[in-house]
Amino acid sequence: MAWNVEAFARSLAGMSPETVRAYRGDVRAFVEWADRGAVAGPADVDRLVLRRYLAYLATRRHARTTMARKAAALRCYFSWATRRGDVAVDPARRLTAPSGGARLPRVLDRSELAAMLDGPPPGPTAPGSAMATPSATSGTRSGPGDAATRARDDAVLELLYGCGLRVAELCGLDRSEIDLAERIVTVWGKGGRQRRVPMHDLCARAVGRWLEGGRPEFAGPGSPPEAVFLNRVGRRLGPRDVRRLLDRRSPVPTHPHALRHSFATHMLDGGADLRVVQELLGHASLQTTQVYTHVSKERLLSVYGATHPRA
Repeated sequence: MAWNVEAFARSLAGMSPETVRAYRGDVRAFVEWADRGAVAGPADVDRLVLRRYLAYLATRRHARTTMARKAAALRCYFSWATRRGDVAVDPARRLTAPSGGARLPRVLDRSELAAMLDGPPPGPTAPGSAMATPSATSGTRSGPGDAATRARDDAVLELLYGCGLRVAELCGLDRSEIDLAERIVTVWGKGGRQRRVPMHDLCARAVGRWLEGGRPEFAGPGSPPEAVFLNRVGRRLGPRDVRRLLDRRSPVPTHPHALRHSFATHMLDGGADLRVVQELLGHASLQTTQVYTHVSKERLLSVYGATHPRA
């Protein structure tokens, strides 16, 4: 009980639910390891103990990105414990681990995106047709029709690729944060940072179709009235729902974050300034955005090698 992991997790209110869940699990894993070594609580931890733990993780063949996240979780935890007075000196203040580096994100090409965004609907209902009407059953609410589902899926995919949103940002959107007249979506990103991202016309039209014609079919008595996106049982759409949606629509195996990668890379390929892309993505540091310049360079070299007569 001396570790107070749940109190630490509650202190992370400004972080995304995924980060809170990861950091809680990372600290719990450290506590289990420390307990086996007779370390009774945070006051018994020094820098040597933490270095031994990272060395232990290295022997377990964790990915460098995982190691870096676990080190970040421990820095965050011991900083919090120091502020509370649980430890006198922060042992994790300069704790480092190998950063996740060289692996580049998978970027969808334009034909894959066209198939995903503009392909034929999964059912018999064509795009643009009227939303399916609920079947008349006495006192029971029917599920959403094919056209309503298509409208929702179109809006989700257009926002993920057209605005470069993180999946948690998309799932957390409220209706007051969508301004269709101005073509602007207001996003709350990591660390509670707010940004305003423009929507292109196709994206805004897709979101409008969903809100006006599709969402009412998904909404039920217990649905959150402020949520932009709902799942089939009328709850706020979650990351797993988005993953299943993508599995239905994508012609290739992929994941929701690949649409954000593709947004950034295609913007840079089209000549966008790196700092503009940083602002659109909501990155606190330009260094985080610079990974996409490496992807673009790879594409440039590929095009150069395939098209230059002396390459």
